[in-house]
Parts: sequence; C-alpha cells; structure tokens
Amino acid sequence: MKRKIFYIALILIVLNSNILSQEEITIPDWAKDAIWYQIFPERFNNGDKNNDPTPKDLEGGWPHFIPKGWQIHPWNSDWYKLQPWEENEHDFYWNAGVRRYGGDLQGIISKLDYLQNLGITAIYLNPVFESPSLHKYDATFYHHIDNNFGPNPEKDREIWTEENPSNPETWQWTTADSLFLTLLKEAHKRNIKVIIDGVFNHVGNTFWAFKDIVKNQEESKYKNWFTIHSFDNPQTDSNEFNYSGWYGVKELPEIKEDSNGLINDAAEHVHHILKRWMDPNNDGNPEDGIDGWRLDVAEMVNHKFWKKFRKWVKEINPNAYITGEIWWKDWNNNVMMNASPWLRGDQFDAVMNYRFTRAIKNFIIDRKNKISKVAFIDSIKSIKKDYGENTYVVMNLLGSHDTERLASLIVNPDHWYDHNANPQQRATFDVRKPNEKEREIQKLAVALQMTMPGAPMIYYGDEAGMWGGDDPDCRKPMVWSEVKYEDEKTHPFGKKREINKVKFDSSLFNWYQKHIKLRNENIELRRGSINFIENDNENLLEFVKEYNNSKIVVLINNSDNVITYKLPNELVDSLELLSNENVKEEINIKPLGVIVLKL
Repeated sequence: MKRKIFYIALILIVLNSNILSQEEITIPDWAKDAIWYQIFPERFNNGDKNNDPTPKDLEGGWPHFIPKGWQIHPWNSDWYKLQPWEENEHDFYWNAGVRRYGGDLQGIISKLDYLQNLGITAIYLNPVFESPSLHKYDATFYHHIDNNFGPNPEKDREIWTEENPSNPETWQWTTADSLFLTLLKEAHKRNIKVIIDGVFNHVGNTFWAFKDIVKNQEESKYKNWFTIHSFDNPQTDSNEFNYSGWYGVKELPEIKEDSNGLINDAAEHVHHILKRWMDPNNDGNPEDGIDGWRLDVAEMVNHKFWKKFRKWVKEINPNAYITGEIWWKDWNNNVMMNASPWLRGDQFDAVMNYRFTRAIKNFIIDRKNKISKVAFIDSIKSIKKDYGENTYVVMNLLGSHDTERLASLIVNPDHWYDHNANPQQRATFDVRKPNEKEREIQKLAVALQMTMPGAPMIYYGDEAGMWGGDDPDCRKPMVWSEVKYEDEKTHPFGKKREINKVKFDSSLFNWYQKHIKLRNENIELRRGSINFIENDNENLLEFVKEYNNSKIVVLINNSDNVITYKLPNELVDSLELLSNENVKEEINIKPLGVIVLKL
C-alpha cells in the first residue's frame, strides 16, 4: 500500500542536504555525467616495444637491486609463474616489485577507441611522471612524463641534462611529454576527459631536489624542502643522513610542511607544474591540457595548501575537476573517513568514494556477514547527507590499484575490505577465477553502480574479466582479446590450485557496455535524486531516480531466487530499458537480476 501511495502521489523525499550552502560550492558540470576508467599505465597496453624499460631505468628505486638477466616480463604469462631471471632467493612478491611489462602512452592512445566503444567519458591515469618504479608514486620529476612511456627514452635523458629543474624557464618538452599531449588531444577528440595523479605529499629518493641534498648535504639550497633529522658527518665511516619518509619508507621522502602546508618554495614548484600540464602552450586556453587532478594521500597534506591549490587550478581552468584520495580514518579498526571537510567548495570537488564500495560489498557480495537492506540504504543516504551535491561527482569505484579487484572480492567475501586481501597477507585467500554465479554477482554490483548517485569508475580490466587480490595482484597486465594468454595454474606459495583460462570475457564486457549505455542515455540515472521505496521483501531493493519530473524505477533482486513483482497501476505498460519491452501487470526478476523501468 505504501508503495502504491508513493507512485500515485509521485512525491519524492529529497535526502538531507549538506549543512553547507550549496550555492557556495561550484562543481564542474561535466563531472556529473562522467563514466570514469582508471588506467595503471605500466600494465594497460604496450604500444611501443622500442621504449621498454631497461635495467638502467630501474636504478635508484626499490629494491636497489636488479636480478641478473632481468628482462621485460612476457605480457601473456601465468601471473604467479617465475621467469628464469626470477628464480632467485626471493619470493614472488619481491620479484613482482621489479617486474616491468612495458605499458606506455602509445598503448593507451591505440586503445582510446576501445574505451569510447565501452562508453567511457573520462580517464583517471595513475602517475605518469618520471620515476624508477612501476607505480610512479616516487617522482624524479613532476615536469616530465616518464621516458619509458614515450617514444625515445635516450633522447629524453639528454634533454633532462640541458635543464635546471628548479627554473621553469629552462624546461623543455621531451618526446614523452609531447606524446602525452597527443594523448590528451586524441582523448579530447573523442570527448573523453583526462585527469592525472598528483602526488604532492612525497617524492622519490631520485627526485632532483632530494638528490641535491644527498650530494651537498647542509650546503644544499633545497635542504628545507624535506624534514632532515641529521646530515652525514664526512668525518665518520657511517652515513648519518636521516630524514622523514612517508610512513617511514625512505624511498618516499615527504615534502616538508609548515602551518600553511607545503613550504613556500616547494608549493611554488607545484604551482608551475599545474600551469605546465593544465595549459601546456601557455596561451590562456586550457583545452590542450589535462582536465583535473586526483590527489594522492590527500588527508596527509594541510587543508590550507589544498585551498591554495584549488585557487591555482580554477584560475587556469574553472571547469577542472579535483578529486582526493580520502578513505581510511582508522584502517586497523576498519573505520572509513567522512571526507566532507574537503568538500566545502574551497578544496576538492570529489573523492574516491570507497564508502560506496564498502556498502556494495556488504550488501551484494558478502554472504555470512551480509548487511540488511535498511543498513545498505542508510549507508547510501549517509553519503548524500555528508557530501551534498558533491555526491553526484564523487568517484563510485568497485576496486582500484590499492585494493583487491571486484572479481576477487566476490570470490573472497566476508572479510574487511582492503584488509589481508592476497595470499601473502592471508594464507586462505583464494586466487582462482570467479565461477558463473560469482560473475552474476559482479554484474549485479555493476548494475547498482550504474544506477546510483555518483560517477561510476571502472578499474582497468574489470570489464574484461580480470581478477586478482590486493597489490600487486590487482596490477596484472590488461587482458586483451587479441592476445593469447597462458593458463593461470601457479600459486605464489606452491599450493595446489584450480587451473584457470585467461581470456577476454566478451559477455562481461557486453554487460558493462550495456549498463554504461543505459546511464549515458538517461539523465535521471546520472543527475537524478534518489528515493528508496519500502516493500516487504528483504531481498528486493527498489528505488526511484527523478530528474525534472522524469522518473526511472530500478528493481534489484539480491537473492538466489526468482522474485515476482506485481506492478502498481502507474507502472503497467512502462518501458523496461534493458530489454526495451513494455511490461504488464507483473514481472519475474531473475536471481541476482535487475529491472529498469521508465515511467
């Protein structure tokens, strides 16, 4: 009866607004319609084998040792299988840290049509700046793209020597830099936005200013850029040089902060970096630049700096998008952070919405620890309450480079998210491929992702059927339809395991493509308010999305049984958008199925 009254009255209850005035918060309009795709460049596609990393390119980074006979790793190999040069005293997880597969910018450019065909409208690139690591969170330069991502690594090295990194007037454009600008141009031709990772809390120990300190110690003019605890005493045989690294990691020296955030000289360097990548030709028109930033470990940098950062960004491009990595308040006790202090219109536009990820996991994926429908609804409402209008542009992800993949999350339910999520961290973690039912759970999670408030983000390869635990197992080379892969049959600790075929999953890709298309074609799903409808079935999630008096009803069957749904009169003859058929008095919703009705 309550449901019928709702549809007759057509009254939607608007979720509680943020306590802040939304007039004060300016959000890039395009971000409300974005379908994000996260790319980890080194593992997405090797489009140019001539630029593949060599041992020289790994120098300076962890583990400060390169195995004898080291080579580029075969793209199609069994993930856990050690290659001949990896047969050493170290285990798989050590060796995974020195692997390189050769992903590059040309590889991304050549797959832009693939992304456009999938329905992607925005790309988030993990770090692309010069660095010796596979992940690039340890920058050598902020003003250059990694030379192994471009067409001529040796030429780029020559260019570096002709510059003064502290003086932007001496900066040149390397071949990698130029190819990155080509990537932006080609993406923009396809109406795809591009943002990149900004890692401004720390750098690498090969960073140009830090290297100057290592060389010149107290005489370095950059000694105040970092927190130095002690300099080396040349009168002794030992090295007393000591400094603060991110979480104690010496390969990641932290940039020094004062009460205003990054110290002034370092902050000004970042300001020049923003100008370089947001308006490369410096003509005042940002169309040739990146469309925004994703800010790494953003909660570790003073709010005052981010306020300054936003001002700088918006001066260059008022429509640029700023999103932050804000998630764990207390990882040890599984407590996530409320990111609202960063979403008040003076710092970020959005965050990576791991709170959404966990809500989906707890309701759709978990079996023994599954939360109730009411608890799930409360989780979604709490996001809107905390983030207000910014809810429409937060990145609603279901996995990332820092977590287990969605598919493996489903294979390993009933554990805290992002906790002990690979065989190294938990001996019972199952490394196998999802079975048929588990794929149906993945599809249901994606259906919810594409109909909820917030901008969906797909982690590269999830749509192709990829699986894997937490880092490094979530960073396998992308599975492409044109590549023949070895079976996965090796376990990292020699245990017996199921043998799995590795190939591009066309059926799953089609599901993603269909549901992305559904969102792209229906503004109600992208920008509409949401109201959850009460019913007597714990496993039937029912909600309405409304935009400008146009309504879409979404029905989710979160069970292993068919649910028969009797339509209120107002829904009879409405169009079911996934089948493109009009529905009658009742419909059967298959197990783990979704129905989308347009009034």
